[in-house]
Amino acid sequence: MPHKITLTGSATGPLREYDRYVAFDMREKGSPSAPKGLKKSTFISYTVFVAKKAFNKTGLTKKSIMHEKILIQGEPTLDIPIDECPGEVGVICFQITVLPNKNDKEKNDSDAKKEPKQEASAPSEAQKKTESTKQEEAQVPVSQPVAKEEKKEVKPIQPEVQETPMEEKKSEKKKTRLSNQPKGTQDLLKFDEIIVPEEFLKTRPNPEKTQKVIDFVKRTGRLDEPLTIEKDSKVLKDGYRRYIVAKTVKMDQVPVVYEYQK
Repeated sequence: MPHKITLTGSATGPLREYDRYVAFDMREKGSPSAPKGLKKSTFISYTVFVAKKAFNKTGLTKKSIMHEKILIQGEPTLDIPIDECPGEVGVICFQITVLPNKNDKEKNDSDAKKEPKQEASAPSEAQKKTESTKQEEAQVPVSQPVAKEEKKEVKPIQPEVQETPMEEKKSEKKKTRLSNQPKGTQDLLKFDEIIVPEEFLKTRPNPEKTQKVIDFVKRTGRLDEPLTIEKDSKVLKDGYRRYIVAKTVKMDQVPVVYEYQK
């Protein structure tokens, strides 16, 4: 029988596009308890490969895939090159489903409860006519002062227009600085500022895949993919193998993509 695997969660890195498929990284942790005498399983990183046709049907985009909760059903594979599969295990996706957001579901339920109340308290036609007449009478004397207030609001816009060229120059410098970095890089972060969680330090990435990344850095002068970092705390969320490679080759700065705290 073929191997089967099911993953649930959000993408931990940017979406990568190829000719006929797309790929993105996910991560899952093991059970909090293990049978007596056995070690607990740690985080495992996966690289999911989805056909473009199936991905487009979900309505997901490069931005939304990192915030939406998705369900992946497929089979594992270990035969994909490191350049396309930075995760420890590759997953060939047979079915991808976007799971409903808990907050959206609660909002829809509360809106459904409010609708009967709004219908019951709807004003009669006579009340509507009376209110509209009052509004028209009130708008006549107010029209002139409103025009003056609108003129006053236009004045503070001028200093913002003058500051725009400076902001554009800064953004151009940042784009130039990141142009030589791997696809999806949002920023360059000092290596010493990154905080590595204890669960990563207890693991040992595959030596063969690690050596391939080291060879890639020596050949190109950069990492093959950015590290995923939590925006405020600067805690490493994904890419521990590339962190080890950066430490081995003594990189001062590393390319990162931010994951915002929830």
